[in-house]
Order: sequence, then C-alpha cells, then structure tokens
Amino acid sequence: MKKTFSLLCAVFIVATSFSQNAIEGSWLGALDVQGMKLRLVFNLESSGKGFTSTMDSPDQGAKGIPVTKTLFKNDSIYFEIPNAMIKYAGKLTRENTIEGVFTQGGFKADLHLEKTDAVPSLSRPQEPKPPFPYLSEEVTFKNTSANIALAGTFTKPEGDGPFACVILITGSGPQNRDEELLGHKPFLVIADHLTRNGIAVLRYDDRGVAQSTGDFASATTRDLADDVNSAVAYLKTRSDVKQIGLIGHSEGGVIAPVVAAENNAVNFIVMLAGTGVNGAEILLLQQELIGRAEGMSEKDLAKNKAANEKINAIILSAKDASDAKKKLEKHLKNKKNHPANSSEMSDKEFAKYLIDTYTNDWIFYFIRLEPRVALEKVTCPVLAVNGSKDLQVDANQNLPKIKAALEKAGNTDFTIKEYPNLNHLFQESETGAVSEYVKIEQTFSPLVLEDMTKWILERVRK
Repeated sequence: MKKTFSLLCAVFIVATSFSQNAIEGSWLGALDVQGMKLRLVFNLESSGKGFTSTMDSPDQGAKGIPVTKTLFKNDSIYFEIPNAMIKYAGKLTRENTIEGVFTQGGFKADLHLEKTDAVPSLSRPQEPKPPFPYLSEEVTFKNTSANIALAGTFTKPEGDGPFACVILITGSGPQNRDEELLGHKPFLVIADHLTRNGIAVLRYDDRGVAQSTGDFASATTRDLADDVNSAVAYLKTRSDVKQIGLIGHSEGGVIAPVVAAENNAVNFIVMLAGTGVNGAEILLLQQELIGRAEGMSEKDLAKNKAANEKINAIILSAKDASDAKKKLEKHLKNKKNHPANSSEMSDKEFAKYLIDTYTNDWIFYFIRLEPRVALEKVTCPVLAVNGSKDLQVDANQNLPKIKAALEKAGNTDFTIKEYPNLNHLFQESETGAVSEYVKIEQTFSPLVLEDMTKWILERVRK
C-alpha cells in the first residue's frame, strides 16, 4: 500500500585539497524516486578528528539523523550505509558543488549536492501545537502472547468521563503513533480533532518502532491485529473509558474488521481506505494505477499485469511460503516471466528480489488475506470511506465489496462513502499520484474529519 523511503547514514571525513571551510556547512540535493523529488541535506561540522555530520530528509519530516561513515579524499566523497544498502560516491567539483551517484539496493540515481544557507522545511499547517485543551498521557501496554510492550499516547477531554475512545491503527509498513510519513502526521491531526470534540484516543507505535518493542519485520497482518486486541484489553482496564471503537487506515482498515469480528468489546469501526478484496487484487490494480500515473507505457503496464497475475497465482495456490519460494524460483528463471525491471539489478538479482519480496511473511499473508471473511461477521456500526483519487486502494474496486460483505453479515448500521478528489492519505489532490503526497500542505481532509467525528458521536450517544 503505501512505501516509505528510509535513509539512515553517517559520515566520517578524512582529507581534502579544498579548505575545511569548503566542505563545512549544509549540502542540499534531490533524489528522483518514482517521479517524486526527495530532498536530502547533509550538515557537516569540523571536529577535532575531522568532521561530524547529520542528515535531514525534509520531505520525510526527518531532521538531525546521525551520520557515521564516509571517506573524503582527493576531492572525492564516499558514503556507505550497509544496513540500509545505501552508497553515495561524489566529487567536489567546485567549492559549492558535489556531483555524484546515490544507490540503495537496486535503486540508482544521480544526486548532485549544492551548498546552501537555506535548509528547506515543510509547511504542515494542520499539525496541532501546544498548549492543548485536553489531557495527554504517555502509556504502555503489553501483548502478552507476543511478549512485547507497545508504547503510545492516550488523549482525553478534560472532565471526569468516562469517554468513548478510539484506537488508531496504522497502514502498512513500520509506523509510529502519528503514522508519520513525508512530513505529515495524520494520526496526530485525527487524535487532536477527535479529542477536542469529546472523544478519547489511543494511538501507539507499531511493534518494533520507536518506543515499542518487538520485531516488525516478521509481523503479519494477523500479528498486528493481535496488537490491537491488546490495546482493546488495556482500555477495558481504564475507568475513564466506556465505548471502544477502531479507526484503521489502509492496512489498518483491514485489521479493524478482523478485530471487530472476534472481539465483542469493539463498539464501532471506521475504515479509512480499507479493502474489500484480497491483497492480490489490491496490488495488481495498485501497480497499474500508480504505473500509469507515473507515465509508464501501456505496453509495460500490460507486461507487468500479465507477469504479476502469474506471480500472484503462484502465491495464492502455494501450500506455504516455502512452497511458494520453490515455485517462484522455477518460474522466474525465465526472464520473460519478470515484470518490467527499471532498476540497475541484473536479471538474476531481480528474480531474487522478487522471490524475497513475495515470500516475505507480511506480503505472503497479505496477498492471501480475504477481508470479506471478517467483514461478513461484523455487526457493529461501520463507517467505510475512500477517496476518488486513491491509487493505492481504489474506491470502485473496494467499497462495493465492503458493502456486500456487511449486508451478508446482516449489519443494519453501516455507512459507505466516496469523497471526490481525495487521495490515499485523504488529502485534496489533483491526480492522486504518490509523488503529490509530500507537495500537498494539507495532512487530512477537514471534511472527512468532521464527518467521521459526527458519525462517531451519533453512535456513542445512543
């Protein structure tokens, strides 16, 4: 669903024919990542043993990332970050210019850095700032079956309560409690709005992220649903909480019905760009819509679709991930069965990359997951919304299926709505392309915030 472009690096500088003043300071460049410009800034300062550095990724809202290993000699600079598969090789061609090449795994692109006094920052006008007219508490709760501790923030209106409370469930990929992406903090915006309107909120870091323990890399959607069940159990111990609801975005919108179908303590759910079809169908259309938005030719789109359909068929029919791996190894030996390869990887490397990706615990489970199985058991109130320009979870593909499954469940209180011009992040957008996410100042549609809040209040006051 969604992808996060993470960069972790560090720099150690040795000698140069330029003066120290020439290399000290901030260096700005921009990577072209799938049609999106991702700015990077390296900040170098002189130290007793050479230089120390930090890195900023303004378009991800990241600042002051520690930097640890680089060589700088004879006007050439080299960064390497093995744990993130990142390398950068450049040359100081003038006092204010470094020209070089950035690689991360199979991704490769020119990255030219210019010295700058104006380090860019992002405008995010919806991000709330203190003081807040409500109470905020740092909390920790346990998933005892997984032996992990999940850390989060609990916000509640002032007063004795008890209050209706929602748990926010993040989308795919390792996310912190604010679901922070490209400088946006949608869960912070949502939590602030709901709490100001009388609804308590629990949001937490995914397992293995920020202050939560555990291993995110090995977690499936089922494991993440267990974490939500642990959050529900924790809220049931609080005297200031009455009704409990779930708000899930993207993969979180898949998890919410799973939990609601098996946990009677859940009183209502909100699906923000949740799915109604299996992961294979989601990914197939997502690849097509995003590829077209990024200018991929119809010929390559057709080639990719045919190749991905065959790969998905193998995953869906396999007994388990080990069986899928064997079948994919055989299938992908023939490069004619590969999707279009726009990376710098060889055919052999690309085949291995595909096999490792599709047999990863999370993606293997997600492709085979049928959301309708849980949805057909959900009888609590449901609000399911999508944006018309969502290229990651298509509204036309999913909303009718969600509606049909809830009808089959005999659910008598559900609302299905498609909002015009909103993308996957529920931003007002022009095209819905992933490359727009960072450029849009709006974090989350005020209209959806208002509608969602009103819908929840109508149900918790009954």
